[in-house]
Amino acid sequence: MAMRNIREEGDSILLKRSRPVTDYNARLHTLLDDMRETLLHADGVGLAAPQVGVLRRVVIVMDTNREDLTPEEQIIELVNPCIVASDGEQEGQEGCLSLPGVYGIVKRPEHVVVRANDRFGSEFQVEGTGLTARCFCHEIDHLDGHLFTERAERILSQEELEEMNRDQ
Repeated sequence: MAMRNIREEGDSILLKRSRPVTDYNARLHTLLDDMRETLLHADGVGLAAPQVGVLRRVVIVMDTNREDLTPEEQIIELVNPCIVASDGEQEGQEGCLSLPGVYGIVKRPEHVVVRANDRFGSEFQVEGTGLTARCFCHEIDHLDGHLFTERAERILSQEELEEMNRDQ
């Protein structure tokens, strides 16, 4: 496993649509392993392949609803993910490893069902609520070249951010 550099706003790869994965091979496994290491080191809750410079439909998301698991065990690998159902609504603070220090208020579904493949090509479905649902939506947006700032109702000022974090 190796740490990869996280691409930041201004890098054109973040605005491009990712291609589907068709080969479930050692290269894909290496990408997923590297993304795991990168995410854990960056202390994030989700990461999409374009954020590490790879235009493939691959994301990893931490299931934050599973507090009984270690951070490593919380990671869900999603290859060619697609949201197949969603309901409810949540509004909250959102940030991104590719936009350090930038946070905004974004509306997302409260509950999301995602269909994807695992690293070996087997199809599965996974559900998430709250922050996990938000992460599924956020990371899948990355695969279509969208950043959360496009969906944000507003970007938070430094003062608002400090106040919100103080209140938590």
